[in-house]
Amino acid sequence: MTETAAALRTLAHNVRAARTRAGLSLDELGRRAKVSKGALVGLEKAQGNPNFATLVRLADTLGVSVSALMEGGSEQRVRVVSADAVVPLWKGEHGGEARLMLTTGGPAATEVWRWTLEPGEEYPSHPHQAGVTETVSVTTGGMVLVVDSTEYPVAAGQTATFDADTPHTYRGAGTGTCHLIMTVHLPPGPA
Repeated sequence: MTETAAALRTLAHNVRAARTRAGLSLDELGRRAKVSKGALVGLEKAQGNPNFATLVRLADTLGVSVSALMEGGSEQRVRVVSADAVVPLWKGEHGGEARLMLTTGGPAATEVWRWTLEPGEEYPSHPHQAGVTETVSVTTGGMVLVVDSTEYPVAAGQTATFDADTPHTYRGAGTGTCHLIMTVHLPPGPA
């Protein structure tokens, strides 16, 4: 079985299990997450190729982290993850990318992401569930964080945090590549 097929099977199993735990039908999950029932049926059969935005909407609706939908197996005491070992979940049109490095366990999980944004490249995000907080730490370059249509420049060495239950956008700024670490702090709930 290819790596992609194995990942789709794990995703299918985890979505179905989370949907069952939440007591949601395919119709109700689709309505709440704004995903078609046909796409959900395909996803639960390990078919198709869901995009990053769909995974985020499903995770938010099910009250779990994106990585909870994607990871299989049990947690080890210590995990060391190389950026090269993690496939990008988002690729920008100018070469930027986002990689979900890992998600911490426990009742209030935290996702750790590595992002690159090229100048002018942006990723618009829909609002997350209430209680989700995002933090961005720029390590090199610069970006503009847009929250509720207000722009906040964030330069290398700076960190910004905000409640992510509102529309927000990450945009590369300046003349060079922006490198940043983003954490998503999820509210307590099922993982």
